Amino acid sequence: MTLGLLDGQPLPRTGLDQRLAALRNGPRSTALPRPGSSEDRQLIRWVAQVLLTEALCEAVAAERGLPVAESAPARLDQQAAVELGSITAAAYEGSAAVRAVYDSVTADVEPSPADIAHYRTLTTRPPATRWHLALPDGGLEADPDTLPTALAEALRAAPPGEWVTVGPWKAMLLATLTIPRTPDPTPALRAAARRTAFVRWLDHERAQRLTLVEGLEHPGDPAQPDNHHRH
Repeated sequence: MTLGLLDGQPLPRTGLDQRLAALRNGPRSTALPRPGSSEDRQLIRWVAQVLLTEALCEAVAAERGLPVAESAPARLDQQAAVELGSITAAAYEGSAAVRAVYDSVTADVEPSPADIAHYRTLTTRPPATRWHLALPDGGLEADPDTLPTALAEALRAAPPGEWVTVGPWKAMLLATLTIPRTPDPTPALRAAARRTAFVRWLDHERAQRLTLVEGLEHPGDPAQPDNHHRH
C-alpha cells in the first residue's frame, strides 16, 4: 500500500489508485491497456513516477518557501515535452508545485554567448526581400518571387514610384523592405538550457530522496519484469 519513500518516509498509494481510477473512467479509457496486462503494469509504474515527482517537488517547494498558487494545467509543446521526458512533462503540466520548483531551480540558467554564437552560425539565413507595392485598387506587400515573372522584371527595371503595366497587371514599386529571417535565438536557447538543467537537478534529487518499491519501479528499469524494450 506504499507508493514509495520520500526521505525515508512512506507515501500512501491512495493517490495512485485515485489517479488510475480517473484515467480508467475518463474519456480516453478505451486507449488504455487491458487491466492486468504487462502494458497495464507499465502504465501503473509510469503514473507512480509522475506522482512521486509531484510529491518530491511539493516537499522542495515547502522547503524553499515557494508560493504555489493553484492554476490551470500547463501545456508544453512537443519539443519541451520530449526534452523533459514523458514523466517529468506530465508532472510539470499537472502540478503547480513542479512548475514553481522548475522556475526556482532554473531562474539563473542562461545560454552562454558561445552557444548563442554557434547557433547563429548554424541557422542564420540571408534576409528576405519584400516589395511594398501600390495597385490601382489598394496596396500590397509581397515577396518578388511570388509575383508574375514579367511584372516583377518590369518593376525591377522601372524607377521606384513609377507605374508599370504588363498585360493585365499594373503596379508601382513604392519601397523595398528587408525582413530578417533569423529571429533572436536567445529565448529558445534559454528555455532549452533550463529544461536540461531541471532534468539534471531532478534526476539527482530523485536518486537522493526517493526510494522505489517493488512493483512500482521506473517503467524503464531493465531489471523489472515488464520492461520489454530491446535494441
